[in-house]
Amino acid sequence: MPTYSYACTECDNRFDIVQSFSEDSLTECPQCTGKLRKLFNSVGIVFKGSGFYRTDSRGGASTASEPAKSSDGNGSSSSSGSTSSAAAPAAAS
Repeated sequence: MPTYSYACTECDNRFDIVQSFSEDSLTECPQCTGKLRKLFNSVGIVFKGSGFYRTDSRGGASTASEPAKSSDGNGSSSSSGSTSSAAAPAAAS
């Protein structure tokens, strides 16, 4: 059940109370019978699972870059072969 904070508009009395969602909000101050208003507080948020930290995304990026390095190694050896064959006709001309 949620905890609600109330403040009296007349005597500045502040208090917290646990109420269910189906209960009506309080309207009268228990000390001076003045008018109450609800206070809104920040809530705590908990992120569960992977992908919420900056370091979580680096694991996928490093595995993706490894195949690129191996394909660059294969590509550079084949490109050097094509470079030498391309250089030979240029020298012959």
